[in-house]
Amino acid sequence: MSDSASDVVIAGAGPYGLSTAAYLQNIGLDVRVIGEPMRFWDENMPLGMYLKSEPAASSLGAPQAGMRFTDRHPGWRVGHPIPLETFVEYGRWFAAEAVSGTEDAQVVNVEQRGAGGYRVTLSSGETIAARAVVVAVGVGPFAHLPDQLAGMPSWLVSHSSAHSDLGLFAGKEVAVVGAGQSALETAVLLADAGARPHLIARRRVLDWNTVPEENRPLRSRLLEGPRSGLGTGYRTWVWAERPGLVRYLPERTRQRIVRETLPPAGAWWLRDRLDERIRVSTGRRLAKAVEQDDGIALTTTDHDGRRLVTEVEHVIAATGFVPDLERLALLSPELRGRIATRLGAPVLSRDFEASTPGLFFAGLAAAYTFGPVMRFVHGADFAARRIAHHIVRRTPRVRVPVGRPTGLLEPGASQR
Repeated sequence: MSDSASDVVIAGAGPYGLSTAAYLQNIGLDVRVIGEPMRFWDENMPLGMYLKSEPAASSLGAPQAGMRFTDRHPGWRVGHPIPLETFVEYGRWFAAEAVSGTEDAQVVNVEQRGAGGYRVTLSSGETIAARAVVVAVGVGPFAHLPDQLAGMPSWLVSHSSAHSDLGLFAGKEVAVVGAGQSALETAVLLADAGARPHLIARRRVLDWNTVPEENRPLRSRLLEGPRSGLGTGYRTWVWAERPGLVRYLPERTRQRIVRETLPPAGAWWLRDRLDERIRVSTGRRLAKAVEQDDGIALTTTDHDGRRLVTEVEHVIAATGFVPDLERLALLSPELRGRIATRLGAPVLSRDFEASTPGLFFAGLAAAYTFGPVMRFVHGADFAARRIAHHIVRRTPRVRVPVGRPTGLLEPGASQR
């Protein structure tokens, strides 16, 4: 027997979880949001980090007006990078203003109930009978390590998302594997912290984003395309602003879009900081990693097959995140076995619903269905609106919310 009941349980209180909660609670549903707001961003991103996304593309989604990042921080414009702590503060302000309460706990198990709905167990021991569950756990469970580094002890190898304070590497030789913003910024922040970083990239040449223009001339807008939450370009605008269309593309095309849209590149404002403090080796593929003495030896090869051995005290893999349903331990094994997947990710309906009715996935887990915008904060509003609209259509009774910031909206409507 469950301790309590709820219309919806949301696992996760990051941008996607908070956005979905804002829409569902505004409709009047009883929603339990499990997680401390913005915890992953606060505890798993390095101090001194800046967001790569522009201010206009860094907003959570809500049906109420005045909840965008630029409403909270009107001084931020195009070309003004957002410090990590400012974004975390915005997310927590959003949670306080647009969401009626979050719970500092974790969802440890979700299983289907025989008569429909789900039984959700929390880290506190409480169980909740829920009609629907939204899995909005962010990217954390999907941190990817190359096969050559998998299985190595954590004191030798870690993922870039495992560190908030890089000061613990002061005075140490550290290899950073990767060529994207996470790798480049990690290497710079390691140097700032007094470490001796060595950046190892498979790409032959490091790519850098150009400085964005706030007021683009008409010719530039016509030739290069409109600006969107993912950058500039006509196709990029579709992937960012109309992700619902991506789902109707052939599977192979969707895979290519996710893989090729916004390929590894550094932010324009980081380029000058990648200086002589950082050793850089490009065009090198990781071949082998061997533990030795108090460190680790990395063997890499170049495009001609020539081998190079690099000895360091630690390796940080800034190698991204790959959705894989099997890594979501909060879902019971029986439930995971019932969910249709493709390439390890759940197959989702137009409303982010999995093959098991009433179970929804938001964020990175939805990228193979809705495209690359689901890897970024900018996709949160679209996902939240779609999920809320679908759930309310299936809920026979809607309660009037108490003390919400604004009045009720029709399902799917928006003041934005």
